[in-house]
Amino acid sequence: MAIARNRLPIPARGSSRAICSGVSIFSCSNESTMISTRWLEKRKPHWAKLEVLLNQSSKSGLKSLSRSDLQELSLLYRQTAADLAAIREDRGSVHYARYVNQLLVRAHNTIYSGHRASPKAVISFFTNTYPVAFRRHLRHVALATAIFALAGLVGAVITYQNPDFKVKLLGPQMVETIDRHQMWTHSIVGIKPVASSAIMTNNMSVGFTTFALGITAGIGTIYMMAFNGLLIGVIGVACYFSGMSLQLWSFVAPHGVLELPAIFIAGGAGLRIAQGLLFPGTLPRRDSLARAGSEAVQLLLGTIPILIVAGIIEAFVSPTGLAVPLKFSMAAALFVLLNVYLFGVGRQSP
Repeated sequence: MAIARNRLPIPARGSSRAICSGVSIFSCSNESTMISTRWLEKRKPHWAKLEVLLNQSSKSGLKSLSRSDLQELSLLYRQTAADLAAIREDRGSVHYARYVNQLLVRAHNTIYSGHRASPKAVISFFTNTYPVAFRRHLRHVALATAIFALAGLVGAVITYQNPDFKVKLLGPQMVETIDRHQMWTHSIVGIKPVASSAIMTNNMSVGFTTFALGITAGIGTIYMMAFNGLLIGVIGVACYFSGMSLQLWSFVAPHGVLELPAIFIAGGAGLRIAQGLLFPGTLPRRDSLARAGSEAVQLLLGTIPILIVAGIIEAFVSPTGLAVPLKFSMAAALFVLLNVYLFGVGRQSP
């Protein structure tokens, strides 16, 4: 966005209103609360300095500013925002309010338009920032994983004791396919590229939904984790009864070692939002939720490439006739690599 380079004139001190002297921001008046002249004189140099920095950055960009200039720009931006809030309390300071507001808009556009995602920043995020963020929120991911595992165990136990339960959850068509000792994934092989795209879209949809439902105080996120865990438990036992366990797990393993952890991480992100909403601590609830949302989004973003790779494997490798030992070996290698990445990379960071 182009930034106007003309200097905005600071309004003159003169005013038709009466101003009482004093050391406070506001002084007394019979008509209204007014800004004191002394306070204005103290603030004007800060506004002028902010304008100088903005003019400098408008010519050569933020890169032309030194580290100390950038820190001062950030500080002046926050102080000016507070000044504007104070000035708006005085109806007689309309000219000052207009000037400071325009200055603040320029500062906001300069600071945030100058933030561009570069290839180097993206690489740094995935090779350093993300693994550290994952470990920082490991307890949330672990809780999501535990919910999934517990629901899976419950589904397996119920189905083992009452085989008819699988019909209620899976539907008669899928159960009939399993009873015929057939996998429901053969159709993927003939349309691999299309299937891969559909699988990626579906997996990301599940991940984003699980994350977004954290705003329901975590109820929606817990439901998504529990339902998917229950589903895998029921399918596992249903295939066991039909003698298809090897077929099922050799299909699931190659992509599942990536897909399931990504879903667990998305669940952890949703639970982080719920924590910020329900337990704000010393922060106002809005600020707590904003901080939790920022951290949760960062946690979620790292699952995107994981789910993309999982979708490719699920379409091109999992349903094929590749030897079962090779599928399990591939799954083991991918799982080790994922854990090395999440738990080992970025250890030098604080």
